[in-house]
Amino acid sequence: MAEEEEKEVTLLGTWSSPFVLRVKWALRIKGVEYNYVEEDLRNKSPLLLQHNPVHKKVPVLVHKGRAIAESSVILHYIDEVWPLRPLLPHHPYEKAMARFWCKFEADKLSPPLWRVLTTRAEEQREAQASSIESLGLLENELEGKKFFGGQTIGLVDVWLGALAYIIPIYEEITGLKLVDQSKLPRLCGWMEEFLSSPAVEGTLPPKDMLLPRYAAMREAFLAKAKGPAQQ
Repeated sequence: MAEEEEKEVTLLGTWSSPFVLRVKWALRIKGVEYNYVEEDLRNKSPLLLQHNPVHKKVPVLVHKGRAIAESSVILHYIDEVWPLRPLLPHHPYEKAMARFWCKFEADKLSPPLWRVLTTRAEEQREAQASSIESLGLLENELEGKKFFGGQTIGLVDVWLGALAYIIPIYEEITGLKLVDQSKLPRLCGWMEEFLSSPAVEGTLPPKDMLLPRYAAMREAFLAKAKGPAQQ
């Protein structure tokens, strides 16, 4: 293969980013070979600043020299450019619902989950209740299905996939239960199936690196919330 062909697809990312993982999983599902460039977001490379001058963040997908930023935009781009093994269903209604559940995660689930990690006391308990309520809606959506995409992984699975390994980390750090096997059996089953799938296996960041990272985030947010006068 010519050198240019080998470098046709490049992904700029960082090891701990769930948004970067979404893109990795999509490329794996599609069978697309790519060159991965690890970025240090504390010392952003000229390559990153060149290809994403607006947000200066990862992920960035560079395809044939043209850059695409933002994980949601990248996933739709990948699905259109490489149509084999589609992430989105063909039927317009099912396609619309897949997009709905992705937006649901971003608007209704991700914010309270983050507050579970970064708050304490009443605010944390309220965030836990809100998170469990939203997770229950996902449980209902999985009725009769192995994945959110049906019998195969689809866009919603890729979009929600990071929750399958991040939620247990949040639970371990905070001591709060979010996904109870007895109450959310379908969701628990989905988490196991997704994490053991060929698209995901071997891609997850090491837990022994993620756990202290998220624990440090929690401590930083709690210290900030206390304020300098109370420390």
